[in-house]
Amino acid sequence: MTTPIKIDFVSDVSCPWCAIGLKSLQIALKRLHDEIQAEIHFQPFELNPDMPAEGQEINEHLSQKYGSTPEQLQQAREAIRQRGAALGFEFGIGKRDRIYNTFDAHRLLHWAGREGPPGSQQALKTALFSAYFTEGLSPASHEVLLQKSREVGLDPVRGAAVLDGDTFADEVRQTENFYTSHGIHSIPAVILNGQHLISGGQPPEVFEQALRQLASKPVL
Repeated sequence: MTTPIKIDFVSDVSCPWCAIGLKSLQIALKRLHDEIQAEIHFQPFELNPDMPAEGQEINEHLSQKYGSTPEQLQQAREAIRQRGAALGFEFGIGKRDRIYNTFDAHRLLHWAGREGPPGSQQALKTALFSAYFTEGLSPASHEVLLQKSREVGLDPVRGAAVLDGDTFADEVRQTENFYTSHGIHSIPAVILNGQHLISGGQPPEVFEQALRQLASKPVL
């Protein structure tokens, strides 16, 4: 008998630690597939909500935001690459040179979760992580967003209609405000059954332990 667990994965498609966290969570859930039935909802969080669509050169952006030196940026980038490789996720070397606005990506993910078939939101999220981090494509590009939505089986006509207007803009902003007003200021933030928070790009074992403990609790 499997235990149902609701998982809210609060993240941004331009966050490398979110890609690592999702891969770790997916590995943990695969290990626990006989014990847990997970219902995953991907919730929006924008690291750079004021970023223009054309983006900003990544080293310039990170230096301005965090005061990092080129050496520190290179060390951090290599650490992330190694963590990803250990989990089976590829951070493309030299592929990613800009930070982009991700609001339209979140609108499309909201659409996939609301109107798409089961599993399509997770498939699109995974595809967008790969598009940006592995291929170096822009998550602000409607062409890229529609290409990835087609690849995961979503309706391209409806997807184009969503992106061409402001569909789901209010819903995305309201959801972002909900999580920030409840204390979520760094990502990934993984919330189990609306109560248990796991922060950061944790290894699979951390997710596995937390999920197993939650599944073992008696239902009141």
